[in-house]
Amino acid sequence: MKILILCTGNSCRSQMAEGFLKSFDPGLEVYSAGTNPSAEVHPKAIQVMKEIGIDISNGYPKNVNQFLNDSFDYVITVCDNAKETCPVFLGNVKEQLHIGFEDPAEATGTEDEILSKFREIRDEIKRDFDKFYKSIK
Repeated sequence: MKILILCTGNSCRSQMAEGFLKSFDPGLEVYSAGTNPSAEVHPKAIQVMKEIGIDISNGYPKNVNQFLNDSFDYVITVCDNAKETCPVFLGNVKEQLHIGFEDPAEATGTEDEILSKFREIRDEIKRDFDKFYKSIK
């Protein structure tokens, strides 16, 4: 099973979702990408995933263009449509899904409040991608 998780910056939500799917089933072929990739994976995304034993520190933002000639069983967008437009993948895809989340990188406040938002979104991603994984296995 080959899955692409798609977002705008590929620095937080899509990286966390990729990490979760790989942790659920190492046999899955999981990639993430963005239409406007950031310079790096957000350090707080790395931090909150490490807190629960998933290391995404070797990940890096990738441009969706490098996957356009690939085929996927699922392409899943994770942008929250209320705040931004999700990209559309034009490659060969059996099924496209949208599982949207707020962007934790937009959180403001104290360091603790920002980390709390990252943890909240991390836990939502885990819950929703666990549900998705159980529906396809």
